[in-house]
Amino acid sequence: MTEQIFQRPSPLSNNDTLLVTLFIAAVIHTLIILGVNFSMPKTDKASKSIEITLVTREAKKAPKKAEFLAQNNQIGAGKKQAKPVPAASKQKSAGTKLNKPPGQKKITPKSIVHKRVLSQQHAEQKIQKTEQTLKPSETSRPKLSMDALQQQLAQLGEKIRYKKPSSDQKRIKFINSVSTHKYLAAQYITDWQRKIENMGNLNYPAIAKRPGFSSSLTMDVGIKPNGSIYSIRISKSSGYPALDQAAKRIVRLSAPFPPLPKALLQEVDVLVITRVWKFSDESGLYTQ
Repeated sequence: MTEQIFQRPSPLSNNDTLLVTLFIAAVIHTLIILGVNFSMPKTDKASKSIEITLVTREAKKAPKKAEFLAQNNQIGAGKKQAKPVPAASKQKSAGTKLNKPPGQKKITPKSIVHKRVLSQQHAEQKIQKTEQTLKPSETSRPKLSMDALQQQLAQLGEKIRYKKPSSDQKRIKFINSVSTHKYLAAQYITDWQRKIENMGNLNYPAIAKRPGFSSSLTMDVGIKPNGSIYSIRISKSSGYPALDQAAKRIVRLSAPFPPLPKALLQEVDVLVITRVWKFSDESGLYTQ
């Protein structure tokens, strides 16, 4: 019987062990590298925008297919169907446009508002156009006679004389302006009035004798120191030129008057007496 000789395997050397370890490590790293995927982080998707439309008028019937969200139902009108531009695209297009400064708006013909006047061709009531031109109101002007004109000129002359006295007419005073000798002036005027009324009633104007007649006038009579007439002026007319002239005639018929008191001459050179003459068919002439 033959002997079988079993040879014991020889142990691995140190070099062989190192190579096996490196091989195993390489395989493990390869598997790890191939098993891991490198990819770019995913960006968040933009949130979807929801178009909401405000409805000003509510529809009774709901539309079959709603395109927008609104608080009420409304059925659109028109031939063209245009959907609103998304907000994202609006922002992109707005970014490309240059911002123009405010106040420099370009005026286009479309922006001009044309005003139209609504008119009715056949109106029930028509406005009548008057072709009459405005004329100044023709007021009836009273015609002045020669006597009235001369009277007004005389009154104007007397006013000028009173306002601008000459060198020998320095102290012309109205009866109300007398201060120092008021008592003497008052007594003189009382006598003067009595004489005027007596002469006036004796020569009463014919115009004042008419039934129911009543009128008055205001007259200024200037008296010189010797009692003669210096001036006669009617400051307020009666409205009857004949009556005004009759009153002046009564003054002339009454002249001359008594001389002015010597004490009064120390204050005045011409004394102007102003009185209201009243004519009545019942009481005659009286002054006040």
